[in-house]
Amino acid sequence: MRVSLRLFGGAAVLVLAACSTEAQSSKPPAASDVVATVGATPITLAEIDERAMKQAASNFGSLTLAQALYEARRGAIEDLVGDRLVDMEAKATGLDRVVLLRREIEAKVVPPTDTDIAAWYAANPQRVQGAPLDQVTAPIRALLLQERTRTAQAQYLDQLKAKTAVAISLDPPRLKVADAGRPARGPSGAPVEIVEFSDFQCPFCLQAHPTIAKVLSTYGDRIRFVYRHYPLPNHADARPAAEASACAAEQDKFWPYHDRLFGNQTKLGAADLKQHASALELDRAQFDACVDSHKYAKYVDEDLAAGEDAGVSGTPAFFINGRVLGGAQPFEAFTRVIDEELTRKK
Repeated sequence: MRVSLRLFGGAAVLVLAACSTEAQSSKPPAASDVVATVGATPITLAEIDERAMKQAASNFGSLTLAQALYEARRGAIEDLVGDRLVDMEAKATGLDRVVLLRREIEAKVVPPTDTDIAAWYAANPQRVQGAPLDQVTAPIRALLLQERTRTAQAQYLDQLKAKTAVAISLDPPRLKVADAGRPARGPSGAPVEIVEFSDFQCPFCLQAHPTIAKVLSTYGDRIRFVYRHYPLPNHADARPAAEASACAAEQDKFWPYHDRLFGNQTKLGAADLKQHASALELDRAQFDACVDSHKYAKYVDEDLAAGEDAGVSGTPAFFINGRVLGGAQPFEAFTRVIDEELTRKK
């Protein structure tokens, strides 16, 4: 009996927000191309597509065909790599695959307690939509159990990868997204450039703000981070805030102003924007004249047009060396892509 790792949580396929245009590509990959190796064992594109092409298109939301195909193939690679590693370990230990997985993954998952469930319920009111705790206890328990199982699986696979070299060479689709001289952190020659399209009033952009700070702190001068504006039409204060931040940039205070706006997201009215300038000791006469004249309206329009050309439909949208990462993704989603890009640069 063969048990797939999906039985124990599986490799998660990253579903991104729809934000891309046609991908750059060299030559189409051939079925015989090696896209990954586990130790000395190659994995071909044909093996990957046997799994990838069985996935439902709905798994990939509004991704373009090129990106959805890459994500399907990447998910299939993770699955197949995991299977190969487990097979090798089962053979080395003389254990049946099923027994090995139950011992190393299932047995190490601690079932969620009622206290765990109540804590999750209290921390996620928007996800339960007002339902009483007793009505959602079962699905919350299942969700927490699934999350813990996936964590245990990831930890076990990391242990196996530490013993056997794994290389993935499937090339992702990329876009050319210019920095356009916009505010940036990090050296211009950094091996990884992240361009973000963002909205000061967007709650998901606020959620991503500390994640980006952690990314920049972790990778230092290996990252160049560029901020571009994409104020959404349903956020009335977003566009004035974007223009005001450009006025702050005129006085070399873009990043302090940027951080202050995200630190005060409920205070983005016209008077608030000017008060923030005072708090940062900007020249108020210059700043007020800049804001009132909408001096940087065209500047914001240019960013919006660039975002639309890149397929951005929501915020935040990130382009990491041209690779799309949409939404307020966890830190681990960034590190996965950044680490791959750094490896490619070696």
